[in-house]
Amino acid sequence: MNAINELAPTGKLRAGMNLGNNLLTRKNESGELFGVSVDLMHELAKRLGVSLELVIYEQPGQVADDATKGVWDIAILAIEKTRAKTISFSPAMTEIEAGYVVHLNSTLKSTEEVDAKGLKIAAPEKAGYELYLTSALKNASIVRTKNFADSIQIFNQNEVDAIAGLKPNLRESMHKLPEGKLLQGKFMTVNHGFAMALGKAAANAYLQNFVTELIDTGFVARSIEKHQIKGLIAISH
Repeated sequence: MNAINELAPTGKLRAGMNLGNNLLTRKNESGELFGVSVDLMHELAKRLGVSLELVIYEQPGQVADDATKGVWDIAILAIEKTRAKTISFSPAMTEIEAGYVVHLNSTLKSTEEVDAKGLKIAAPEKAGYELYLTSALKNASIVRTKNFADSIQIFNQNEVDAIAGLKPNLRESMHKLPEGKLLQGKFMTVNHGFAMALGKAAANAYLQNFVTELIDTGFVARSIEKHQIKGLIAISH
């Protein structure tokens, strides 16, 4: 089976779009999606010579959960080892630092200090960085929330000691966190790539070459610049 048949088995490219990461996907006032992910999906559909259908999700975990259900053909998700059990990833195209906000009266000064006994960290369930923290934290505990907005809410209600998030989103949300401060440093770098169900060898090979070309020609970097997304960095060779 060739790559087009594997990537667009219905004759069109059904792209799973995650609204939970506004660094990659945003919605305008008329409800249309725009952003780096949208640019990438349009370019892929154009190369394949098929039409594009956007399948919209509110959170990344919902996209990942549907990977094996045949609802979407391709998505852009954080590359993560738990997801790799059911999802095949292309090479990384972008990177974003993840960090913490803690309370103003906290004695914590760096991200390394957050993994301490008794500390509670708010993180959206099944976000790429929440999945990472689930395996990486040795002492602190995670309070899983429905989304980033819920994490902010329970932090402001003093139910947790820290809120985990992508650093650009944390910086953008500081006005909603009047009693919070952003810690120096990062606890991880989140890489995003094309994602699809396992077992598609021809599509895998195609995406490998496609992503290499996107990086080499500066397509991803130009898209980030066009949408003026601060804190989202294009991978370069």
